[in-house]
Amino acid sequence: MNTTVIIQASARSTGDTNIIVNELNTHNTFDVIDLKTKNIGHFEYDFANAEDDFIPMMEEIIAKYDTIVFATPVYWYNMSGILKAFFDRLSDLLHYKKELGRQLRGKKMAMISNNNYDDLKDGFSMPFKESANYLGMTYLGDIHTWIEDGKINPIAIERIDAFRKTI
Repeated sequence: MNTTVIIQASARSTGDTNIIVNELNTHNTFDVIDLKTKNIGHFEYDFANAEDDFIPMMEEIIAKYDTIVFATPVYWYNMSGILKAFFDRLSDLLHYKKELGRQLRGKKMAMISNNNYDDLKDGFSMPFKESANYLGMTYLGDIHTWIEDGKINPIAIERIDAFRKTI
């Protein structure tokens, strides 16, 4: 059983982030969940979205995986909107489904970002690091990658190869 899942969080299922995810998962060692294929509403204080895909997906993730790797493009100097909605929904696990949320303790988290340049701004990884800390998870680290003319830059491939060994 794979103990690592990559959560792909892009507005395009087959875009640059998917190219990066496929490179990271060259040997098919990890499972991949594409958030674009899920129905995940925004956080609601009254948990009005309790019947969407978020809770069942989290039940599966928590039951099956020890390590969660978030793969996101950089949109306007931040994680993708679909991933931000996912992170906001983690609040459901702190209030509405506390027992489920507590099961994140001791699990591991990592992040891989991408865009068209090697120019990630300082602070991009802070929400990931702090969320892992708050949830009692171990943060394994992060890397930034980039695509040039439809291909992964060779330096970025080296980063991906090194990153794969840490997760």
